[in-house]
Amino acid sequence: MPTHTHTQLIYHIVFSTKYREPTIERDQKKRLFAFIYQLLINKKCHLYRINGVEDHIHIVTHIPPSLTISSLVKDIKVSSGLFIQREAIFKNFKGWQNGYGAFTANFATKDRLINYVKNQEVHHQKKSFFDEYKGLLEEHGIAFDEKFLR
Repeated sequence: MPTHTHTQLIYHIVFSTKYREPTIERDQKKRLFAFIYQLLINKKCHLYRINGVEDHIHIVTHIPPSLTISSLVKDIKVSSGLFIQREAIFKNFKGWQNGYGAFTANFATKDRLINYVKNQEVHHQKKSFFDEYKGLLEEHGIAFDEKFLR
């Protein structure tokens, strides 16, 4: 009898531009998102949603169990950084922050998360990235030192 492995490993990944500078330009961000989407497809991931604003992006994706979250985020950041430089899509982009946030998501509540990521522009009219990220860390019970969030 064949063995079957079944997984539903959904991650909410968040990372910002270097120094949280607002360098992701609205008119070109779809090119960045299309590039990341293709990278995820090549890695056998299922992208549920990607979006972001001037200083950070959110990715909601399923990853296969053979892939670690740290290697995936590293590949996304390195590859997309090279793409941004090569294509010159964000003129003031200096790179991505050193770290990232990765939070597991419950399949039953993924639609709420997808909608949250979809509406980033509206959300950030009321809340800064700092407050949003701090809230995510608190919601997921992650200890942190605020001086490393600025």
